[in-house]
Amino acid sequence: MSATPPDTWKLPDLRVDRDGEWYDEGVQITHHGVLANLRGNLRRDGEGYFIQTRVRIPVRVDDVPFVITRVERQGDRLHARVNDGTEETLDPSTLRLGAGDAPYAAVKGGVFEARFDRAAAWQLLQLADYDEASGTGTLRLPGGAWPLRRAS
Repeated sequence: MSATPPDTWKLPDLRVDRDGEWYDEGVQITHHGVLANLRGNLRRDGEGYFIQTRVRIPVRVDDVPFVITRVERQGDRLHARVNDGTEETLDPSTLRLGAGDAPYAAVKGGVFEARFDRAAAWQLLQLADYDEASGTGTLRLPGGAWPLRRAS
């Protein structure tokens, strides 16, 4: 594979905004097939996010590349819908609170992290207990309890 594109070819300027929306050259990508291809081929390594074709195409990600749009308890599990249309069971031990107490969790087999949108954050917090004295929250499911830890 060639490491650099030919002189006559310009790399796309891909970006994922805070809401998980994709852009190329500042224009939002809305075609479902193109979005599915981009999301499905997104990778991450020590240098950042990228799409690997014959060349490495960098992808700027403002926060995280995926957004959880719905979350609910199903039995003793935490079930989520992700903005790419997939659904998965979340590992509650990966939950953390980021800036502004926005919840995040690992998705895609732990390869990526996703931020909960406002509706999903509200749904998650309805499943948690909050201790006013300590300012901490704990997610309680039949299988255990997990602190909603703040990222450092």
